[in-house]
Amino acid sequence: MILFWSLCAALALAMTGLLVTALLRGRRDTGPVQAFDMQVYRDQLREVERDLARGTISPEDGERLRAEVSRRLLTADAQVQGDTGGDTQPRGVALVMAVVVAASLLGGGFWLYARLGAPGYGDLGLKDRIAAAAQARENRPSQQEAESQVPATSPTDAPPEYAELVTRLRAAVAERPDDLQGHILLARSEAALSNFTKAYKAQEQILRLKGDEATAKDYADLADMMVLAAGGYVSPQAEAALDAAMTRDPGNGVARYYGGLMLAQTGRPDAAFRLWDNLLRESAPTDPWVPPITSQIEEMALRAGVNDYRLPETAIPLPGPALPGPGQDDVASAADMTPEQRTQMIQGMVARLSDRLATEGGTPQEWARLIGAYGVLDNQAQAIAIWDNAKEVFAGDEEALKIVREGAANAGIAQ
Repeated sequence: MILFWSLCAALALAMTGLLVTALLRGRRDTGPVQAFDMQVYRDQLREVERDLARGTISPEDGERLRAEVSRRLLTADAQVQGDTGGDTQPRGVALVMAVVVAASLLGGGFWLYARLGAPGYGDLGLKDRIAAAAQARENRPSQQEAESQVPATSPTDAPPEYAELVTRLRAAVAERPDDLQGHILLARSEAALSNFTKAYKAQEQILRLKGDEATAKDYADLADMMVLAAGGYVSPQAEAALDAAMTRDPGNGVARYYGGLMLAQTGRPDAAFRLWDNLLRESAPTDPWVPPITSQIEEMALRAGVNDYRLPETAIPLPGPALPGPGQDDVASAADMTPEQRTQMIQGMVARLSDRLATEGGTPQEWARLIGAYGVLDNQAQAIAIWDNAKEVFAGDEEALKIVREGAANAGIAQ
């Protein structure tokens, strides 16, 4: 840092000194133009005398040449004598101009650097920048610290009856802490009310109950809820959930999106851009992570030094219907049911969805949801049958098959 400022000061002073010196001199050291002419004429007179001595010109020509050159010499001398020093610049004007030049070069240069540069910021090479980013990632705030900084917000508006039903569901789950289906329903309900802290607490219980059977989606859902609870910040605890999701499924889109966001937040926009760009090119327009990536990746590209980035054509989001969450009647019924009764209720809902898709058809998201539901119910045979049926329904539609395949993967029947 000291060397940088020393070099900048030396160069600025040297340039200022050269310009100020030229201004203060004012008059040319070489004198007026007529002085050069006089020297030339004197040389011509001496040349005429030598030619006469050698006999190369006649005396008449020599006399004529002497007269002409002498006349020109006298004219030039008269002009030199009459020179009033027009090339001399007034001393006061020169001093003022010198001060202006010095202030512009020295003061203006440092002012411009203070506005556009980074005073006090040490020179960092690529290796040092990566190390600084790693340190920032290591020392970033925890999930609890981040949540404490998020302004308090009101839950999503919901009818009083619905809020009451969710309260009853909380009480029912508290009485039966090992009820997996109850925690699944509670996590979805809390998230629907924007109670993301309570939602990820319920999701943690889902992971506890599933143990080694927990899927990549389970961990990605946990990370999603934690990031939302922290106001969009990816904490170390959320990163651990993302790592668990990626370990189980390296292609999980939610985990890859939040992984890029974490890299961007810790000083690695280059790595974030590469991760997001690859994810966009592998995603369907209907994938939920496509809109947030497309709204940020161009800025991320600029931060990564990519100035001519263009979104891939496949990244243009397409409109699609949102899948409904649990209804009020579902929550109301589940709050007072035993685990066996709740399972029967869910089986009835799944059966109705299955009948509708079989008779009326539906979106790829609904087929994926149905397959995933049979996976949750541990009915692998039916999940496989629905997956086979979906492949026939969406034959030739790669984007739809990709969505349905994700549901099959969550059910553990497809890769």
